[in-house]
Amino acid sequence: MSKGQHVVPAIRGGWSVRATGAARASKTFPTQEAAIKHGKALAQKEGAELYIHRTDGTIRSRNSYGNDPFPPKG
Repeated sequence: MSKGQHVVPAIRGGWSVRATGAARASKTFPTQEAAIKHGKALAQKEGAELYIHRTDGTIRSRNSYGNDPFPPKG
């Protein structure tokens, strides 16, 4: 299982940060921006991926903060 943090819509409103494979969120925030800030800090600390989801659950963007096995050329 790969390491990662997901910024997802919270069940009771707002946005949550949840680790990959976790059943519960580590923390919930009123705005997506605040959740992204917290998720980014966790992903950087762990050397993991950060997945930012839309309100419908699809992935909006993804950022890697670990060792990238396929870095871009140039």
